[in-house]
Amino acid sequence: MKFLDEAKIYLKSGDGGAGCVSFRRAKHIERGGPDGGDGGRGGDIVLECAPNLNTLIDYRFRRHIGAGNGRPGEGRQRTGASADDVTVPLPPGTQALAEDRATLLADLTEPGQRAVLLKGGDGGRGNLRFKSSTNRTPRRAEPGWPGEERWIWLRLKLIADVGLVGLPNAGKSTLLSAVSRARPRIAGYPFTTLHPNLGAVGTGDDAIVMADLPGLIEGAHEGAGLGDRFLGHAERCAVLLHLVDGTSPTVADDHATVRRELEAYGGGLSGKPVVLALNKIDALPDGPRRAARRDLEAASGLPALAMSGVSGEGVETVVRTLTDRVRRARERRAENAA
Repeated sequence: MKFLDEAKIYLKSGDGGAGCVSFRRAKHIERGGPDGGDGGRGGDIVLECAPNLNTLIDYRFRRHIGAGNGRPGEGRQRTGASADDVTVPLPPGTQALAEDRATLLADLTEPGQRAVLLKGGDGGRGNLRFKSSTNRTPRRAEPGWPGEERWIWLRLKLIADVGLVGLPNAGKSTLLSAVSRARPRIAGYPFTTLHPNLGAVGTGDDAIVMADLPGLIEGAHEGAGLGDRFLGHAERCAVLLHLVDGTSPTVADDHATVRRELEAYGGGLSGKPVVLALNKIDALPDGPRRAARRDLEAASGLPALAMSGVSGEGVETVVRTLTDRVRRARERRAENAA
């Protein structure tokens, strides 16, 4: 399935049905009086978080969604039928934004969560409603109220426990394929990963979800490379795993580049817990390996785990560290919710 994390769609709720002008007609009842019923209500547009979806591909071509109109009222005081609501299923982590792409309308994070985005129009009143002591035969009825309409942007931000960040070709996809059943595209050139990939990593009785995000370059927060579009996927991750290519001659600068982009983007990324790992150590002799690790720790102020996604060396330690960080993050969320 093709991954799509952004779409623009047009939504319109239903119009209300018109009220009815009608008078009672019976053989033995003279001047039976008004009996026109009200119009039915138009259908609402409801956004719903669906657990079985993970992309917005359904809305690549289905860009116009509308609800039905209410039926008009009828004689004998019969109210018109209301239209059914229209549900728009969306994957967890989807935000609905106004056309300015900045105003948040709804944020769907939990399966089953629903948000009524556009209300259907009310039905018009029939002439029975206008009967009074001074007007016994009103010939007036209301049209139905119009529904609401608007263009919105849908933006998907993946919900994962761990987000893999780093420069292009740092080995993020290789690691994900080594610890999960995910099969992202892997090649020896930058920007092999063009969209995020998710993988479930089993850790004993528990499991964590890891997201492989496209590589960052300098200026990514302003749209350079694959841009800030993919930085948004890291916002909902509990922990970031920052991979640095150990074969690079400038490991300290590589680390600093990614950190600058996370801080410039905002969204709380710079304050998230980080596990730092020096990758591709299988390609380094012992001396250069120790030197690269020392330089990385000095530049970051963090302990750097040494690992190789190809040989598997150090991977178990990294996964165990990530699992512990994710567990602590879940406990903090549970305490805050309580």
